[in-house]
Amino acid sequence: MHLALPKGRMHAEVIDLLAAAGIRVRTDARAYRPQLSVPGFETKLLKPQNIVGMLAEGSRDVGFAGADWVAEKEVDLVELLDTELDPVRIVAAAPSSMLANGRLQMPRDRQLVVTSEYTRLTSRWIEANCPGAHFVRSYGATEVFPPEDADVIVDNTATGATLEANALTIVGEVMRSSTRLFANRVAMQDPGKRRRIEDLVLCLRAVLEARRRAMIELNVSEREMQAVVAALPCMRQPTVSPLSCDGGYAIRAAVLRRKLPALIPTLKALGASDIVVSACEQIVP
Repeated sequence: MHLALPKGRMHAEVIDLLAAAGIRVRTDARAYRPQLSVPGFETKLLKPQNIVGMLAEGSRDVGFAGADWVAEKEVDLVELLDTELDPVRIVAAAPSSMLANGRLQMPRDRQLVVTSEYTRLTSRWIEANCPGAHFVRSYGATEVFPPEDADVIVDNTATGATLEANALTIVGEVMRSSTRLFANRVAMQDPGKRRRIEDLVLCLRAVLEARRRAMIELNVSEREMQAVVAALPCMRQPTVSPLSCDGGYAIRAAVLRRKLPALIPTLKALGASDIVVSACEQIVP
């Protein structure tokens, strides 16, 4: 199985995700061919742009890359898993001198100049929003082009801090992206490789599901038990066990973390006691 792991900003979070799934990646600072703790994988570190191209060509079977580069290269890959890691927006941004009432204005005496690393995505944005604009390909540090060398940039942003630091205002959103696991279509048609890929996806998905949830445990009397169970937004049904000496019930359920701030006071008000919340490592539905 030929696996591609991303270099750059995606790298650390992908390595952490694999480690949480029990897959250790052994490497050093200069090694481009790390080893996995599970057998049967030949692994290489690559830039996400290159991963997309190699997956399309078939020299890599499976790999992590941003959805933006798959869209940019217009390749036909199988998206296996959205990790939701490294979420970014691909946006068009311009200096305030190019705006009027928050809207992009076209120069009267020349072509609008738009620069980006994303050739195809930007060309489509230009066609839809400012036909006739001149495109200039950038090779990194796109945000420093305006105002002297470009009027508008198309670039990725996570928080907008870099755009703000360079006095740029977002004037349009092209797409949203995140780190995802993709596979070559031919590899997915090979029964042996497909099984290995699906096993990998299962392990990673179990970690991502666990990160979204927490295990909540509580005690409740027999009288309040049904009301507490009804209030628990668990995956299927909570685990209910009788306490010793007719002391009521112990209830256990995996709940969404984002619901905890409202859920815990509700359970307490319904009669729950001894509430304990703990982290989950993996959840396989």
